[in-house]
Amino acid sequence: MLKKPTLEHILEALEQADTLEGMQTASVALRDHLDVWHIAYHWVDSAGDQYGCGTYSIEWQQRYMAQNYQRLDPVIIGCYQRFHPVDWKQLDWSSKAARAFQKEAIEYGIGNQGFSVPIRGPNGQFALFTVNDSCDDAAWAHFTEKHRRELILVAHYFNEKALYFEPDRVADPVQPLSPREVDAMTLLAIGYNRAQAADTLSISEHTLRVYIESARFKLGAMNTTHAVARALSRGLIVV
Repeated sequence: MLKKPTLEHILEALEQADTLEGMQTASVALRDHLDVWHIAYHWVDSAGDQYGCGTYSIEWQQRYMAQNYQRLDPVIIGCYQRFHPVDWKQLDWSSKAARAFQKEAIEYGIGNQGFSVPIRGPNGQFALFTVNDSCDDAAWAHFTEKHRRELILVAHYFNEKALYFEPDRVADPVQPLSPREVDAMTLLAIGYNRAQAADTLSISEHTLRVYIESARFKLGAMNTTHAVARALSRGLIVV
């Protein structure tokens, strides 16, 4: 029996990918690692061109595009209005069109549960990372609570890689982090909360926050999780 790929190996392969096919391979590996029905990553670049990778069937992708379902998909509509991860149950499925869309999606092999992370990049990029499965609400709540942090991290890894495929992309200058910023970001990357990280470094949480915010600014990150993802992907910290 083949061993499931570890998250570390998946992220390493994603970081080394130099084609869109590499992102597709990573999405399949991540699906297997998490033991869910589907992984999907879709983004619109600064020129308005759309790309995607994931494990939805070709038949559903073709049906979705042919019917222009992005106009009524509650996941697209709801996530475009948000900046934070969202469980699909929090979205508005009340309209007749939305319920019919969901019914058809399930018929095409889409699970009844979903968790999506909206991401906004520089110059107007918008991306959506989604994990999809079929189970009851209690099981899904347990799954999302257990994996929430790593799902957000992985979403930003996918987005960081997607930005490399932007036409005429100009590489961002890498600003070095100070030793204390490296220490703070490394502890967060391995799962410490802020209180634990501050205690380990023998500093106050206020001082820790200063280091984190300084690192986030240098990395051009939207939030702390994004900063950790960027620091990892750029080799500024190693865990």
